Amino acid sequence: MEEKEVGRVTDYFAKINVAALEITAEGLQAGDTIHIKGHTTDLQQTVDSMQIEKNSVSIAKKGDMVGIKVKDRVRPHDTVFKVIQ
Repeated sequence: MEEKEVGRVTDYFAKINVAALEITAEGLQAGDTIHIKGHTTDLQQTVDSMQIEKNSVSIAKKGDMVGIKVKDRVRPHDTVFKVIQ
């Protein structure tokens, strides 16, 4: 499987299991499979939903800051890849 870098984690909210991401490449949409990789992080999951400033969105473009629910802890500076099937 091929992977393409699409962003990075800027923050993580443990109480609600949400990662804040900065989209740095072409974009991301609901339903995409992502792989979050870092020094101690290695997590792959499907993007169920995304929010920009508490509003649900289905597509995030380059430059957007989005929040997504994650199933495990991630850390600031972790890299976010989109898995291309």
